[in-house]
Amino acid sequence: MKNEHLTTDEYDALEHIERGAKHDRVNACVGRNAKRLAGLKMIQYSRDGRVALTEKGQQLLFLRRCILALRALAADPAAALDADVAQFLIRKSHIADLPEGGYGVTDKGRESLADIEAQLVRK
Repeated sequence: MKNEHLTTDEYDALEHIERGAKHDRVNACVGRNAKRLAGLKMIQYSRDGRVALTEKGQQLLFLRRCILALRALAADPAAALDADVAQFLIRKSHIADLPEGGYGVTDKGRESLADIEAQLVRK
């Protein structure tokens, strides 16, 4: 997944698929990005034509949620986190509980954020 840089529109398409469609047709965002996302093995089509996320697509969206959570906590230690994201980041020692409540970004978390930002600059 390291070399698979997605656009905001492609992330939006993945999130739309994850939420599920209210009808059988895909929206324009998914339609524009389906070929590339299917080629990257992040979505798959079922026999009846429905689009679903693959495990790789689910992992990518979770990773994105973790990065956004780290950025939010770096800006505001009282930022709200989803339970699964907080549990994962604590287990990986990227954040720690603060005595006054909320979470703080650890040195390891700051290093990871710096690496992520450096990769984005190189693109």
